[in-house]
Amino acid sequence: MTMRLSNQQLHSSTLNDLQNISNQLFNTQRKMSSGKEITKPSDDPFGTTRALSYRRDLDDITQTQANVDDATSWQTVTSTALMDVTNVVHRAQELLVQGGNDSNGPAERESIAKEIDQLVESAKSAANANYGGRYVFAGTATDTKPYLVGGADAYQGDNGNIVRTIGPGVSVAVNTIGDNVIGSSGGDGKLLDTLRNIATHLRGGTPADGDALRNGDISALNTNLDQVNAANATVGAQTNRLTTAKSRLAELEENSSTQLSNVEDADMAEVLTNYSLQQAVYQSALKAGANIVQSSLMDFLR
Repeated sequence: MTMRLSNQQLHSSTLNDLQNISNQLFNTQRKMSSGKEITKPSDDPFGTTRALSYRRDLDDITQTQANVDDATSWQTVTSTALMDVTNVVHRAQELLVQGGNDSNGPAERESIAKEIDQLVESAKSAANANYGGRYVFAGTATDTKPYLVGGADAYQGDNGNIVRTIGPGVSVAVNTIGDNVIGSSGGDGKLLDTLRNIATHLRGGTPADGDALRNGDISALNTNLDQVNAANATVGAQTNRLTTAKSRLAELEENSSTQLSNVEDADMAEVLTNYSLQQAVYQSALKAGANIVQSSLMDFLR
């Protein structure tokens, strides 16, 4: 049995079809203007979930990149300060050779001792280097100057490590402890202690003091230089590691951005093609719908 559509049903069906085509055209226009395949979660719930996941990944990468940049800057400041300390040691070696000569009188030895005193202060000043208002040699006590220039040689910081996350599950300590490099004097055998001993031996002027200058003090100063060089080598190795981490993070960022783009961004060539087709269909549907509605109205009048 053949069912006949009433004029009202035909009219309603035509309007529904026109509305559907209009909605499709509107959605395509929205993709054209935004350049996005997904403009609201209902467009693609699964794709939206994936996009949120990729965005979280990108946020984590951005934070880790900031950590790496901060750590790299920290290492740069540390390396510069250690080079200043190295220069202090080199100058102290020159003065030690000069002061160990028995031909020097009390005045000459005192003059050299005073310069050694200044080298102590220079070493402490270098160890008070800071980055962004944080003292890089003070351990976790970054608000505290590790050394009192013009005061006692005692180390004022702590032995804690400043740690930065530079990758998924990867963290590194970025700081160098001042006490491990130049010491606190008071017999610890580190640089400040050696320099104080040199100054004392220069002012002593006895044969024993002269022997100490030419033997023990030279050996101790060479050991101190090795300690400073070792610290600088560690900083260099950490800097290289940070450079590698930054390159890896750049690759991860590019990969996540590409995946996010594949989910979110519209294929503009496809969108433009669809828009042309949908526009043609819409125009045709409008003409056909007008004829159907007009014919229905004429049938009603008859």
